Parts: sequence; structure tokens; C-alpha cells
Amino acid sequence: MATFLYKLGRLAFRRRKLMLLLWVLVLGGAGYAASAAPAPPADTFAMPGTESQKAFDLLEQKFPAASADGGTARVVVRAPKGEKITAPEQKAKVDKLVAELGKGPQVAGVADPFAAKAVSKDGTTAYASVTYKVLGTELTDKAHEALTQATDRARGTGLTVETGGDAVEVEAAMGGNAEKIGVSIAFVILLLTMGSLVAAGMPLITALIGVGVGICGITALGSTLGLSSTTTTLAMMIGLAVGIDYALFVVSRYRAEIAEGRQPEDAAGRATGTAGSAVVFAGLTVVIALAGLAVVNVPLLTKMGLAAAGTVAVSVLIAITLVPALLGMARFKVLRRRDRKKYAGKPLSARQQRKLAKAAARTKPVLGARWADFVVRRPLSILFLSVVGLGAVAVPAASLELGLPDEGTYAPDTTQRKAYDILADSFGAGFSGPLTVTVDTAGKGAAKAADQVGKALAARDGVQQVAPAQVNKSGDTAIISVVPKTAPGDEKTRDLVKSIRSEAGSLEAKTGSEILVTGQTALFIDFSKTLDDALLPYLGLIVGLAFLLLMLVFRSILVPLKAALGFILSVAAALGSVVAVFQWGWLQDVFGVDQPGPVVSTMPIFMIGVMFGLAMDYEVFLVTRMREAYVHGAHPKDAIVTGFGHSGRVVCAAALIMISVFSGFIMENNDTIKMMGFGLAIAVLFDAFVVRMAIVPAVLALLGRGAWWLPRWVNAILPNVDVEGEGLRRLDPPQGAAHGGQHWVVPEQERYREPVH
Repeated sequence: MATFLYKLGRLAFRRRKLMLLLWVLVLGGAGYAASAAPAPPADTFAMPGTESQKAFDLLEQKFPAASADGGTARVVVRAPKGEKITAPEQKAKVDKLVAELGKGPQVAGVADPFAAKAVSKDGTTAYASVTYKVLGTELTDKAHEALTQATDRARGTGLTVETGGDAVEVEAAMGGNAEKIGVSIAFVILLLTMGSLVAAGMPLITALIGVGVGICGITALGSTLGLSSTTTTLAMMIGLAVGIDYALFVVSRYRAEIAEGRQPEDAAGRATGTAGSAVVFAGLTVVIALAGLAVVNVPLLTKMGLAAAGTVAVSVLIAITLVPALLGMARFKVLRRRDRKKYAGKPLSARQQRKLAKAAARTKPVLGARWADFVVRRPLSILFLSVVGLGAVAVPAASLELGLPDEGTYAPDTTQRKAYDILADSFGAGFSGPLTVTVDTAGKGAAKAADQVGKALAARDGVQQVAPAQVNKSGDTAIISVVPKTAPGDEKTRDLVKSIRSEAGSLEAKTGSEILVTGQTALFIDFSKTLDDALLPYLGLIVGLAFLLLMLVFRSILVPLKAALGFILSVAAALGSVVAVFQWGWLQDVFGVDQPGPVVSTMPIFMIGVMFGLAMDYEVFLVTRMREAYVHGAHPKDAIVTGFGHSGRVVCAAALIMISVFSGFIMENNDTIKMMGFGLAIAVLFDAFVVRMAIVPAVLALLGRGAWWLPRWVNAILPNVDVEGEGLRRLDPPQGAAHGGQHWVVPEQERYREPVH
């Protein structure tokens, strides 16, 4: 592997203009294909194998008109304080609003609140349901503007008017300032770490190119493969993350090879052969994690995972082809300004040579090496404190509750949240999340069966209202709308759904029908349960496959086991932090959490997928340098110090970049986005700075040579992928070989030292 990538890196370095042209053509071609492709399909949320999905399929067959997919908006109107919405003056205002709403673009119809009896018992509040001819995601700007203008004019008459539903335009929560701030901070960190504008910009530019190719490819194939616009969400997030890391690792290794006295072309080849090998295998582990989302059995998540995996594959290809080509163009410009003349082979003046000799005499190990030396001297203490600390933070994760956000979780100043609160206050907490109960019979007895089922449901605790049954034309199926007394996300609502389903068998026997419970609330409950059930199998799958892959890379059993256990520990600590802040409400004012509640169902799965990719990046790049030093003859503890001296600073920089990017989303108003940003940022913090920087060296120091033990029969089976670049040693020049006109060799123990200023 290392030899092949070494040759590929040198080829890209020599044919840099051609390689750059190829990637420009790929990006341009993907962009053109994306612009010429048909519009991507709308999101189709399916839950195969669940009762909710079975009921939805039945409704599409038995009630084709009722299952139309047009968007809806619920316009909530409340009379001025002390007045009734049914008063003639206020009713006239509402009638005018309804008439104006009906004239809007793409509107299919508006249900008059007085005719539909959509007025609260106290007569102060009413709502009008607006249905559209197209999906909420396909509404034009003119349709949104017409809805906004109509409600604004109604507010001007003294009414309180708020809107909810999927037809209401939602402000982009992930765009703009959060990403700009995160990327800006990332650039500053890169600049401080690398000390060169070119070296700092290269990882960002190549990462953006990779994300651009990936997103354009997803868009181009959207209509063919059924990839909706939301499929790109995970691809963009993880593509940017790993893209920066992969390029940073290769550039950093190139600088280290230059510092060891190699010519630029050879340095680029060796950087690609060693760091590039680590990138390839780290990328494979990420692809495994993302493709593993298929085990959740949710088509939307499967597509998102595969699309993100494709973007990661593009990032790997860019790191081993485009990055060496760009290094060929930059050459010594990726070095710090003070190092360029020294390593570029330019003649040094006598004064410069004396200054360099004095600096070499006053050197001390870099911070990474000093920290590693501190850890290997007291591994038991460091390991105990790290594990106990993460374990304590992980305790709240045992109380993890999953749920999906509704309009009740929106920021308090949004019109959707205001409409939700008004409806809950006037019509009951469960009004916004009714249950739909289907009653399916073999003959035309649905009306009679539904009447019995409705009476039984009305007598249940937790049910506020049961609407009259609606029977289809053939008379064999009926639907009943059931309004719970509690909010959609309330635990009592979940218990109500469970109890209705568990006792449906007795009603089915009495009525000779099949009874199913569905609706948005029931679907959310089923979705959360599906993800909850899939969480541990998914975690076990990716950790197991990654264990095998890391065993192949490091030719060890204990090192991959340590990596897997460390990842699980950091994920548990991150989930514990999320539960404490967003579910329990600890420090909610500090992080701006509007309403503590269940953790978003998709959050743990996504966090595991993204964090697994980043954690394996740090693990592979950090431990590969240790393995490389060990293979080249270093003592196990010295190999740990050497690995940290070479890679510690870069891994810390990569982690700080990701923390900065993810932390930017904590400032968003949407609690869901805030939760994702917080969870990912805290997970990177724990994994990079506790697991990789403390637990990893402590465990390896305790294991000693045993860390690299592998049974002989296993060693004979495993192919030799040579990630540490052992095969490249034969390419080393003899001691004292010329370097740009100077005979210059840096001793091994000096390669991770810095001058004392």
C-alpha cells in the first residue's frame, strides 16, 4: 500500500498541472450535471415493518383522495383580549382573511373555521386549514409571500394571527453565520498551527472541492436514485470534516519529510505513502460506518449514509492525488517563512549558519512529546482519572429518551411555535398531534365496527376527544381521529399509543376488523423506537468491522480493541452531556435551550457516524506514527513519545477545527441544530483530548511490546498493507546524501524538537 501510494504521490507531484486539470474537469462536470438534472424528489418518509407505515399504506389504498400529499398551513386566529372571535365584527375580519387566503397561488382550498366548527369552546380562538396543490417543499416564493401578506394584513386589524404546518416557510437554521464563523475559526487555527498562509488554505480548499464534487454528484443523481435535497445534509457535514483532516495530515507529513532533508518530490511521495495510507484506511472505516446506517432500515437514513460515504471516498481520492499535486506547485511555500530558505537549499550566510547552530544547540522537545513523556511516566494515574471522568459524564446517558421535534420545540419567537401554543391553550395539549385509528373489515361493516371502536376509545384514560368515524365509499374501511389529553412528545401520549395497540386484539375479535394506529404522532413514536432499537446493533456493527480493519492496519489485537473501547467511552460521555443539557435542562440558560425534552431520534445515530469517522482519523494518524517508530526499532515508550512529537500537534489542530465548526451551530435558534452542534463538539473534545491524548498513550505504555502482539496464525493470514511505510526504507538515501547542495541529516531523536526562543 505504502509503495503504491508513494508512486502515486510522486506521479501527481510531477504531473501536477494535469492532475489539477482533471479535478477541475471533475468538479465542472459534476456541477454541470447537477445544474442540468431534474429537480430532486421530495422527502418520502417510510418506516418499513412498522404499524404506522402499514396503516399509511392502507389509507393510500382505501382513501386515495384523503392521502393526497399537498402541503397544509393552519392559520390560527385569536380575538383581541375581552372579545369573542364569533362576534360579528371579528367574524367579518376572519371571513376576509379566509377569502384572501383562498386567492393565493397554488392553493387548493381553505376550510372556513365557522363552517368546520374549528372554534374553541370559549369562543376566543379559531383556525383555518389551507391546503395546497403541491407539497410544502415545492411551494413557490409567491405562495409563501401571499400567505405572509394575508396574515400580516389580518394582524393589522387587531387580530392575533399565527401560522403552522409544513406549508409555512422555515428559516434556514444551518446556513449563514454558523458555518461562516466555524470556517473562519478553522482557518485561524490552521494558520497558527502551520505558520503558512498556503499550508493553512490548502486543506480548506481541497475539502471544499471534495464537498462540491460530492454534493453536485448527489444532486445530479437525485432524480435517478431518489435522493432528496436533505440527503446532502450529512454528506456536507462529514465531508467537510474529514476533507480538512485528510489534507491536513498529508500536508503535515510533507513538511516533516522536508524537515528530514528530503527533496520536495520525494517528500510528497513519502507523505502520500505514509500519511496517505493512514488516510485510506481511516476513510474505509468512515465508509463502513456510514454504509452501516442501512441496518436501521429507514430508507431515508440509508440514502443519507451512502451519499455521505461517497463524499468521503471523494475526499480520500483528493488527499492522495490533488494534495500532492498542489504540494508540487507550492513546494517550500507550505513551510513557515523562517524555514523556507533553510530547507529550499539556498546558500546560508555565515551569520545565518551560526544562528542556526545556536538554535540547534538550544532545543527542547515539542509540547506533544513532552505531554506523551509525562503520560508514559504515570500511565495508571492518567488512565484512572480519564476513565472515571468520562464514566461520570456518561451516567446521564442511561436515561436517554428519544423523540422527534414538532412545532412545540421551535424557538418561542417563531410563528409556528406561537400557533402551537395558542392551539394547545385553546383546544388542549394533544390537539396538534391527533392519532389516526384505522378500522379495516372484510365486508361493508366498517361503519358499525368503527362505532364500537370509537366508543371504546372515548372511554379510555388519556383521550380528550374522539371524532366521528369517516367511512370510505366501499364501506370496508373507516378512520377515527383521536385527540390525546397530552402533548405529542409527552410520555403519557406514548403510553396511550402503546395501550391502544396492545388492547386492539380484543376489539378486533369483537368487531371482526383489523385495527391500526397511525398519524404523525404515532409515526414519530415508531420512528424513535426503531432508531432506539437499532442504536446498539449499529454501534456493534461499525465497531466490529472497524476492529478487523484496524487489526489489518496495526497488525495487533489490543490496539484495535483499545481504539474501539475508547470510542464507545467518548460517545457515551457525549450522549450523557446531551441528555444533561437538552433533556434534563442543566445549564440550559448558558446554551440557550428553550425547552428541555427528549433527544432528537436521529441525533445519536448521526453523532456516532460522524464521530466514528473523526475518531478513527485521529487514532490511525496518531498510532500509525507510533507503529512506524516501533517497526523502525524504537522502544515501545520511545515510540509513543516519537508518535506524539510528530502527530500530536496536528491531531490537536484538527480536533480544534472540528470543535470550532460544530460549536458554531450552538448559536442557532433551532434546538435540534443546537443539539447536533453541541453533541458533536463535546464528542470531539472528549475523543481527541481525553481518549486519544490521554487514554491511548497510557494504555500503550502499560501494554509495552504486548500492544503490538498478534498470534502467528493470524499474522500469516492477514495481508501486509504496510501502512507505516516499512517498504519505503530501501529508498532512503545513504547518510550524508546531498540536500540542495548541503549535506544535512537530522538525527531521529531531534525530529520532534523545536528551538527554545
